[in-house]
Amino acid sequence: MAQLKLTVNGVIYEADIDPRLLLVHYLRDTLGLTGTNVGCDTSQCGACTVLVDGLAVKSCTMLALQASGSKITTIEGLKQDGVYHPLQQAFWDNHGLQCGYCTSGMIMTAVDFLKHNPHPTEAEIRHAIEGNICRCTGYHNIVKAIKAAATQMADNRPLQRPQGQV
Repeated sequence: MAQLKLTVNGVIYEADIDPRLLLVHYLRDTLGLTGTNVGCDTSQCGACTVLVDGLAVKSCTMLALQASGSKITTIEGLKQDGVYHPLQQAFWDNHGLQCGYCTSGMIMTAVDFLKHNPHPTEAEIRHAIEGNICRCTGYHNIVKAIKAAATQMADNRPLQRPQGQV
């Protein structure tokens, strides 16, 4: 057993864990944060992406012990005071999801990306999410959602619902 101490979504956790435990399994199985998904176990799909000290990381390839001392943010931690993060809201408003399996990883990747590129082009967005696979969509609405959130976040204004939506 090994001692783990980390902060997840603002809460400090300490535990004795098997040193071979992957971060994704600690988050899902120990903490019950099931928004982080296990898709491929080989870092190909990106469904397990979380933020580790603000950087997008595929948690299926990181041991929980490697995150010891770090601040982890999962999709559940983006919602603050009952208000969705602009990316979460934009995915909803722009139909950027279908089955939803890849959505948390896409959003977490986009959170990190938009910190470094607040005014991305469509091509830059598509490049940024290359490590995330969606088998349901053609990526069009995912890109549209990230672009809408980028505009809203850069302008610091509320998201506008697309025409025709209630």
